[in-house]
Amino acid sequence: MITPPIHELTDRARDVFRIVVDSYLETGVPVGSRTIAQISGLNLSPASIRNVMQDLEELGLLAAPHTSAGRMPTETGLRLFVDGMMQASAPSAEERAAIEARAGQEGPVEEALASTTLALSGLSACAGLVLVPKREPVLRQFGFVPLGGDRALAVLVGDDGSVENRVVELPPGMDPVSLQQATNYLSAMLAGLTLSEARRRIEREIREERAALDSAARALVERGLAVWSEDSGHRPVLIVRGQARLIDTAAAEDLDRVRQLLDELEGKEEIARLLDSAREGEATRIFIGSENKLFALSGSSVIAKPVRALDGRVVGVVGVIGPTRLNYARVVPMVDFTAATLARLLA
Repeated sequence: MITPPIHELTDRARDVFRIVVDSYLETGVPVGSRTIAQISGLNLSPASIRNVMQDLEELGLLAAPHTSAGRMPTETGLRLFVDGMMQASAPSAEERAAIEARAGQEGPVEEALASTTLALSGLSACAGLVLVPKREPVLRQFGFVPLGGDRALAVLVGDDGSVENRVVELPPGMDPVSLQQATNYLSAMLAGLTLSEARRRIEREIREERAALDSAARALVERGLAVWSEDSGHRPVLIVRGQARLIDTAAAEDLDRVRQLLDELEGKEEIARLLDSAREGEATRIFIGSENKLFALSGSSVIAKPVRALDGRVVGVVGVIGPTRLNYARVVPMVDFTAATLARLLA
């Protein structure tokens, strides 16, 4: 079925269609002709409104979930509404201030990102999402803690206060003295460098045989830095906040859909790929229901916006996920504003 562009609908059909969509997005329930006649001021009888709704249903824009129920927009209808009829409303001063305050808090960047994402979730009544490249921290301290057997914990402390660790396998012949030697060497040589800078320096020192390390300590240093560098280069950071907001009064009537959505949110690699697909172009991307295979079963919508630095580089993607009946006119500008705010943080 080919859906006509919005300008090909009659004025009466556009008015009825807008009322159905607005009412459904606000209440989450189908809208009947009698209700439209009472609230619309269209000066149309319920019978005339039913005829218009029937025409819209035949065009694939509305659907009746039950024989005696009112109509609700289909995904096709929502797409037509979002692309051709939606009148966006800018975030209020209070909403902008709440987002900016979270982005401007002191501490590690990832904490600010998580806090900003939580603020977006609360304001939009959706789950908030942000995807950014793994940032290379400037090293303050890098060392090894023995775990027993042939393993050690590689601990990285960034100059922003962040602490991360990885378990590494110890090379053959590694004893406590060599482990301490490796820790002392890293602390002395690598403070103030990023991981990639640290790795290049270590490789140069070892190649030129200037590293004051025995063979076991040298192997451990190379192995530890390799693990960190691979993580930094290949694992983007995906932050999801506010999943509980997806379980509202209306959603409680469709627990299977909510359960499916929460299961889908656990698949962070798939969500990361979805958000990454929104990196191209300037405009906000809106995925409605089955337009995206990932959330087709749960009937959810995703709004995503690339985060661009001043030089035009894409430095991340921010967005929200919620039911298809979310308030697009309010949430889309909110995501846009959050993207602009995070651009300053990530630049």
